[in-house]
Amino acid sequence: MNKYRTHKCDELRKSDVDKNVSLSGWINKKRDHGNLLFIDLRDNYGITQCIIDKENKNFLELEKTQLETVIKISGKVVNRSDEAKNKDIATGEIEVVISEYETLGTCKELPMPVFSDQEYAEEIRLKYRFLDLRRKKIHENIILRSKVISYIRNEMTKLGFLEFQTPILTSSSPEGARDFLVPSRLNPGKFYALPQAPQQFKQLIMVSGFDKYFQIAPCFRDEDARADRSPGEFYQLDLEMSFVEQEDVFNIVEKLLVNTFKNFSSKKLMHNVFPKIPYSEAMIKYGTDKPDLRNPLVIKDITEIFNRGDVTFDIFKKLVKSGSKVRSITTKDTKDKPRSFFDNIDKWAKEQGASGLAYFTIEKNNKISAKGPVGKFFSEEALLEIMKITKSKIGDSIFLACGKQNELEKITALARDKIAKDLDLINNDTFAFCWIVDYPMFENDELTNKIKFSHNPFSMPQGKLRDKDFENPLDILAYQYDIVCNGIELSSGAIRNHKPDLMYRLFSIAGYNKSEVDEKFSGMINALSYGAPPHGGIAPGIDRIVMLLADEKNIREVTMFPMNQNAQDLMMNAPSEINEEQLKELNLSIKTKN
Repeated sequence: MNKYRTHKCDELRKSDVDKNVSLSGWINKKRDHGNLLFIDLRDNYGITQCIIDKENKNFLELEKTQLETVIKISGKVVNRSDEAKNKDIATGEIEVVISEYETLGTCKELPMPVFSDQEYAEEIRLKYRFLDLRRKKIHENIILRSKVISYIRNEMTKLGFLEFQTPILTSSSPEGARDFLVPSRLNPGKFYALPQAPQQFKQLIMVSGFDKYFQIAPCFRDEDARADRSPGEFYQLDLEMSFVEQEDVFNIVEKLLVNTFKNFSSKKLMHNVFPKIPYSEAMIKYGTDKPDLRNPLVIKDITEIFNRGDVTFDIFKKLVKSGSKVRSITTKDTKDKPRSFFDNIDKWAKEQGASGLAYFTIEKNNKISAKGPVGKFFSEEALLEIMKITKSKIGDSIFLACGKQNELEKITALARDKIAKDLDLINNDTFAFCWIVDYPMFENDELTNKIKFSHNPFSMPQGKLRDKDFENPLDILAYQYDIVCNGIELSSGAIRNHKPDLMYRLFSIAGYNKSEVDEKFSGMINALSYGAPPHGGIAPGIDRIVMLLADEKNIREVTMFPMNQNAQDLMMNAPSEINEEQLKELNLSIKTKN
């Protein structure tokens, strides 16, 4: 028999009545009724109510014992009275009458209560994360994370994938986010980089003749924190397959995600076969390549309307002549909404840095007209054309935004989400997955006006390229794809470029000469020269998958020991200074910043 417990705190039932048992755990709550003291004893598995009466020699000691003290109790299981039964816990029909107890771990005064899930300042929660993790909701989130990872690992094995581990200390890459660098003691003046992803290694695994690889991989990027992104490190389901096309990757990932989300959530999936949306279409219809398809609102381009003579909205007409575009968002049957609703949206848009959102509502008396601040600028014929393009009807309202394409996409994407939330159009009991496909291989750098890779530089371009195609590189599409759920990007992936000559050609467009490619990607380019199979893959983020399944808004709620917004671990005091001896070993010196 285990000396600490005969049962866990979720195990005892009516069938155990009259048994003598031992339980160990934390004092979750106490309720002192004078002659009786009720103690909720908690362990990893659940809670059991224990009672001790005033006649027991241990009563006074237990009465004074601090919450979260770890104790062992021994006693007899008894039935609870009908009015005292608790249907919210598995052990709610019984309680344990304490005969003996022992303190196993004392507890100081708590900086935050554990039995409550109320919000506390991030600084307190992260500094005392070991206490925060005892709280019911976050404790369950971390258990969910473990179960999801185990399930995914088993599913990948069933699908014929082999799990391999790739190096943590590797070389720096010129593409992507900032690297975390590690100085080499044995190679003075040189640095390793922690992997932003096992990208090159997983491709090398395919070149090595393995057919299907996966790994629950730690990744390290020196990026600023966001609600859906941890600063520093995160985990992803990294996978790669040989002799595949884009659809083969989609089939595997869809099967895995559908099964995972159905297994761990009661929410419905909007699609079992995920829609495929070209990047260019997504940017027009949703203003973003991370669309939330639970939102029924769609953005339409109505720029051409402002070239008509019977449209007198001069501010927009002048902007259109100078190269701006006009996009619209239609809200169905909002004719009875008060003017304050529309004005608040316009005010909100200005707070986002835009010039605002114009609006009007379509109505019909003797003829079709538009009610609202800018309605008078549109003729009946112009309104009919707008209704045709936007598929709007009498009683619908239309918001308008005008600007340069990048600015316009940003504000319309935000406005689409804002309006849908204000109108309560989003079904929160649904997961809506989609693929974003046909990404451009290259894009213009807004700062330097030079051409750069838009996504992964190792991606395969689409089609059989001829010399003339390289003269217009911004028109080249790649076999690159993102998977998105409820407006959150879970991963980017691609069919890889396994042809060295084509890789040199593509890198030259982005400003790299052959020797730079050989230097920066020596392992990859060398391996591809010795017979590489066509291959492709993807790497869905584990943290984001669990965040969606746990219905959390912030990734810290599903991460065991996260950093704060400034990439600091408040519990372990990292990053920390190192001493002179360590610096000397690494051939480093600290330059004081003025």
